[in-house]
Amino acid sequence: MLETPPAPAPPAAGFAQRVGHALEALPEGADAARVWRALGAHGVQEELYATGAPTGPVPDPGRLAALLTAVDARGDNGVTLSVLVQTASALPLLATGTAAPALAAYRQAVAGAASVALAATDAQAPGSDLTALGTEYTVDGGELVLRGGKRWVTGACAADHLLVLARHRPGRHFTNFTWVLVPADAAGVSVRPADSELLTASGTGHVDLDAVRLPTDHLVGRPGRAMASFARHMATERLAGAQWAVALTRRVLIETRRRLTGRSVDGQPLWHHPAVRQDFASCLVRVAQLRALLDTLTPRIAGERDLAAAGLLKAAVGQTVDAVLGRCAQLQGADGLARRGAAHVRAEAAVFGLGGGATELMLAQLADRADAVLEELAPCR
Repeated sequence: MLETPPAPAPPAAGFAQRVGHALEALPEGADAARVWRALGAHGVQEELYATGAPTGPVPDPGRLAALLTAVDARGDNGVTLSVLVQTASALPLLATGTAAPALAAYRQAVAGAASVALAATDAQAPGSDLTALGTEYTVDGGELVLRGGKRWVTGACAADHLLVLARHRPGRHFTNFTWVLVPADAAGVSVRPADSELLTASGTGHVDLDAVRLPTDHLVGRPGRAMASFARHMATERLAGAQWAVALTRRVLIETRRRLTGRSVDGQPLWHHPAVRQDFASCLVRVAQLRALLDTLTPRIAGERDLAAAGLLKAAVGQTVDAVLGRCAQLQGADGLARRGAAHVRAEAAVFGLGGGATELMLAQLADRADAVLEELAPCR
């Protein structure tokens, strides 16, 4: 049975302007934490979510796209990644908690006064195999005792709270897992930056949990419901990823065309070379196709939490972004190797093919549904 679609966010023609006002006063190079605070101070997170969804707040798709496009325009992919994960996944998941710690953390995060890192990928399991994770909690003397480790956690290095996916009993069954809200400064919590020169502004890090003791009211949502809630909100994160992918590839294409029209060979701009124009046009076709697929699938993903549609969209994102940015890097030549040039952007954009499910996994799932997809492609009757 499909969920009741959430009510759309109240009309607010000034949302994009509000985002712009929040960002315009920030200096170039402002980190993710500063951007998050500025957005919260201007009420952006407060206005982002639709109301009435049975599983908690869901970002309004139009507003989410406007937010990600505006943040992407600043040109720092790490910052955009941090904003995306918090708005599309971390905050909606945190909102499933009804105890005082979760409610307080949610209010702080929406106001921009605190940041939340979603700690799902585990140190003892491949990223796509969450049911094999080793992080666990037990109950001792009326307290939770949390042990384990999390890897490649976006925002971990600057987070005030960690939303940790942990098991409460052995086995792979999806009811064996629960979310735990962990203060980043709790005894036994240590965070170290990820060893990477990419997406540095995202504050991505690895988290170690060494017998972290917390009151039982730090459980978020009903015990055993973590995987189910994660799957629902993962659909929204994949939608957000596609929105960002369109904004990012469009931005790089605009910059690439500017460079092609500004450089000349034998007195003629590179833009007028037939092979260059064809390559560029091919990129336009790919991004236009992705945008069309995004527009087509948004109602199913945002309104129905259709995971199959979200997986199809994510597979398209993974294939499109790398192909387009790779071609832009080639078209820009040596200029593409500059700081924040197309080659660097392409390297950072590898996250589209990894985070939230590898492209290969999405394609495997799509192949499993081949008959259903082919049926959907039949002529309209």
